[in-house]
Amino acid sequence: MRRPFKAAAPTKDGPRSNMDIRVPRVQLIDADGNNRGDVSINDALLAAEEAGLDLVEISPNAQPPVVKILDLGKLKYANQKKAAEARKNQKVIEIKEIKMRPNIDTHDYDVKMKAVRRFFEEGDKVKLTLRFRGREMAHMELGMQLLNKVREEVATIAKVEAEPKLEGRQMMMVLAPRG
Repeated sequence: MRRPFKAAAPTKDGPRSNMDIRVPRVQLIDADGNNRGDVSINDALLAAEEAGLDLVEISPNAQPPVVKILDLGKLKYANQKKAAEARKNQKVIEIKEIKMRPNIDTHDYDVKMKAVRRFFEEGDKVKLTLRFRGREMAHMELGMQLLNKVREEVATIAKVEAEPKLEGRQMMMVLAPRG
């Protein structure tokens, strides 16, 4: 006879609480933050029940494990808020691409460099791409000179993350902001 598929029991995230704590003796901290010392798990559960709160395992690896009497719902809510705040404050580093040609005019070059500086101020990396077309392939040194010029101009605010390299008809270099 074939048995139906039984899904695995859901795993609980967060600290163990109340009846999930399976050690005989624990270090108890009451709701006021006072250390009650080494007590049996049953006494700790009774104390938590009298206070109308939960018994939560704070430090499971200690000998004996440290438990505290507190409101588990409030603890989970506070942890959720802290995680959301951390996610909100983190900056995702993007790679912005600037495309140039080896025979770029000075004004066009200045406009591209202004964009490069703005990207570094925002904390993003910049990928400089030089595209060679037709007879420009015979003068790769012009592209190398242009990338070296860019490198020298932004040396104070950026560092080279990937040296200039040729891939087919394109030469690429990646710069990252300092600090």
